[in-house]
This record gives sequence, structure tokens and C-alpha cells, in this order.
Amino acid sequence: MKFFIDTANLQDIAEAASLGILDGVTTNPSLMFKEKISGEKAVLEHYKRICDLTDGDVSAEVISTDLEGMKREASELIKIADNIVVKIPMIREGVKALAWATSQGIRTNCTLVFSAGQAILAAKAGATYVSPFIGRIDDIGWDGMSLISDIAEIYAIQGYETEILAASVRSGKHIVDAAKAGADVVTCPLSSFESLFKHPLTDIGLEKFLADHAMGSGK
Repeated sequence: MKFFIDTANLQDIAEAASLGILDGVTTNPSLMFKEKISGEKAVLEHYKRICDLTDGDVSAEVISTDLEGMKREASELIKIADNIVVKIPMIREGVKALAWATSQGIRTNCTLVFSAGQAILAAKAGATYVSPFIGRIDDIGWDGMSLISDIAEIYAIQGYETEILAASVRSGKHIVDAAKAGADVVTCPLSSFESLFKHPLTDIGLEKFLADHAMGSGK
């Protein structure tokens, strides 16, 4: 399973890259706003900085909700770098944009997916990635991981090549569960990745090893 970091923060991206586990980056308008990046020119420049930090795929989201607007934005976004993937929402016009992008050889990430039916539409339209939002599904009392499992089963049966990108991931447990459910990619904040390091027995074991070493070396 590939690890993407979900942020527009350059420091967090650089830190994830330094761990040697980073496979890509996902962003959205909310994450850009969080970093105080606004205006079309500034956003495009920031995407370029992100692309300079990783060789992996970088999802850059369109703002338009009409087909022509999405086509225009996609055409501009792919000029930034070869590793740009255009993020398109799961709406009627978005599916049209996915199909158009596929015909143009533009790689895409279909975002805001909340059902297996939507995931089928995205795959049929040729999306490179489909992004089910696990955490947001859990928030309304449904089971986000069951959706990942359902999509994985459908894609395997039908032979769809679209990769399942588990999004709205909020914890280390989410990461592990998404891997078990069949996600091809997981995207989350740096803090969620860092939580995978932690286990009390690791801390206890290390403390004992270091104490024994100190005693053995006469310190």
C-alpha cells in the first residue's frame, strides 16, 4: 500500500519524504487555505513547490463545478509538473470531466466518494484514483472500512484498474484497517503516520536495552 500525505504544508511533506516512506501528496482548497495560500497564481506556485519535494503523484484539485471550467483548470494544472494528478469531484459534470481527462491522457483522482456506486462511475470514466472518505463516513454512523472492502471486491471482480485511495484517514488504526480492507493508497496527515511508530513495548524494550548497554560498558 502506498502512503500519500494529505497536506499543503511544505515542512510536513519534507519530513514525510525524509522518512523514506512517502509515495505522494494530496491537497485540497481547504488545506491551501490553512496554509494561507490564496489566488490562482499563488496556488499554482505552491503546487510547484510541493512537486519539487516528491517524485510521487501530487493531487491538485479543480475549483470549477462545470465541465468546461474543469477542463480549463485541468489543462493548466498539468503544466506544473509531470507528477500532477488532477483531483475532480464526484458530481455529474465531474464524471464527464474524468472521461474527458482520460481521453486526453490526463491522470485523475476522483474525490468526495461516499458509495460503491460512485466508485463504479469513477472507474468507468477512467479515474486513476478514487478517494472514498473514510472518516466522514464514520462521522455519520456508517462504516467507512466496509466501503473500502466493497469497492476493492467490485474492482477485483470487474477488473477495474482504478486505484483505491483511502482518504479522510485520521489515525494509525485507520491506516492498518484500510490496508486490510484492500486500499491501494492511504492519505493522511503526518501525525497519523507518526502514530504507527508508537507502541509501549517498544519504548520499554529500548529503555531496557540501553540500560543494559550502559551497565555493560561501565557507564
